[in-house]
Amino acid sequence: MRILNAIAVSAITLSVLSQPVLAAKDPNEVAIGARQGYMKLVVFNAGPLFGMAKGKMDYNNVLAGELAANLQQLSEMNTARMWRKGSDHDNYDESDALPEIWSSLEKFQQREQALKDAIAALAPVAGDGLEALRGKVNGLGKACKSCHDDFRAE
Repeated sequence: MRILNAIAVSAITLSVLSQPVLAAKDPNEVAIGARQGYMKLVVFNAGPLFGMAKGKMDYNNVLAGELAANLQQLSEMNTARMWRKGSDHDNYDESDALPEIWSSLEKFQQREQALKDAIAALAPVAGDGLEALRGKVNGLGKACKSCHDDFRAE
């Protein structure tokens, strides 16, 4: 009897402890978390470039080049899995994505391409001097703003 009780308790314990492992997380919440992490990396790298361009921090050609190269790498990622239909602000409070992303997918993809194009123009010149940075970082800011204006909740 003791062996059967031990087996039953072990089975129940194993069942309870394994629930988080076996239960799949909500794929939309995973996508939202991935998007937010991605955007934090974009801001982490773009923020100092904007700061240098605005004179809020000293221009550093090595750092500017590295930050722009990081943005280039980020822009080359395939982020399609992060944009699951239904993972919007109307369905998840933690999401800032508006449902218009999916109802205007072509427009959203154009905004995404504009961001990639702005980064591609910025990356090779960001470390070539403050004027070179200023000449291209504005395009990055415009690309970010246009997408946020249309597709991000306040």
